[in-house]
Amino acid sequence: MGDVTMGDVTTMDTTSRAPGPSNPQALPGVHGAGRPTGAARGSATGRAPRTADAGAASAAARTPGSAPARTPAASATRRRPELAAFLRSRRARVTPADVGMPPGPRRRTPGLRREEVAQLSGVGVTWYTWLEQGRPINASAQVLDAVARTLRLDRAEREHLYHLAEVPYAVRHEAVAETVGPEIQGIIDALDPHPAVVYNTRYDILATNPAYRDLFMVPEMETIGVPNVLWTLFVVPRCDCPLVFRDAELPVMVATLRGAYGRHVGEPAWEEFVRGLSLASPEFAELWASGNVIPPGPRVKTFRHAAVGELRMTSVSLSINGMPECRIVAYTPDDEETRRGTARLRELRHAETGR
Repeated sequence: MGDVTMGDVTTMDTTSRAPGPSNPQALPGVHGAGRPTGAARGSATGRAPRTADAGAASAAARTPGSAPARTPAASATRRRPELAAFLRSRRARVTPADVGMPPGPRRRTPGLRREEVAQLSGVGVTWYTWLEQGRPINASAQVLDAVARTLRLDRAEREHLYHLAEVPYAVRHEAVAETVGPEIQGIIDALDPHPAVVYNTRYDILATNPAYRDLFMVPEMETIGVPNVLWTLFVVPRCDCPLVFRDAELPVMVATLRGAYGRHVGEPAWEEFVRGLSLASPEFAELWASGNVIPPGPRVKTFRHAAVGELRMTSVSLSINGMPECRIVAYTPDDEETRRGTARLRELRHAETGR
């Protein structure tokens, strides 16, 4: 936890066709499609059936010097052995005692047997055997979750299982508010005199450094419970709002919130948050009803402080490994005047508190 990571994007060529049936006569209701005299069994022409992998290879051969396209079939061919090896290794580390089963007769291999994993997961033995052998079978998220529970996979291993099985992985968001450890707190403290804060996707404030508190925290936030930026900006009187261009910034923040809300629709905490803020602020309710969605990203914002005047700062959002619902937002001076202003704020704080 505490590492900042950047994802990369891969593309997949989906133009290759999956192979059709090699012998149409074998299909119910299809007649008069027998193979020619002398043709090999399993082929209508005497040639081997054309597969997606073969098509990609021949296409590459027709284009000298070109790299072969990455096809779905080729991707699956690489994933299935990885899936098989991963499941075998996870099964080997779980003992019968771990899952409350008697050890039984002497075992030839460590860990659970395949039939035991199937029984504990509520799936058929043949189906699990095929899954572990890397055969091309369909797996639902519900079944993968059951297997993951049986094999005692942690969050990273569960996500890895989903990717290998080519099933979309949705991060579990049971609890949005998370505890910030000392490592993350140390990072944002080290950024002083630059303001830094840890938000979750609902804009709850989970951790701050002194510079952020100097700039943004207002007395009304003490009455909110878990401090929340949106509650502060929409409910606190405009005269106390530290954002200079409030009317331009708030629509962006609400659109960012709605983007996160899409992953939490129906969760009681989120529904109560949106409903409560809509009742407290007609302005928020109107922006929410617009339905706009914007991803989080860097922005230049101008703040106003009574002691040092206006501060123009660039906000940068950083992800935190192990805390997918949280991010560090750091503010850096956008000009020399702001740089002097943030330094002045720290001097004033030191004079007042000695720290």
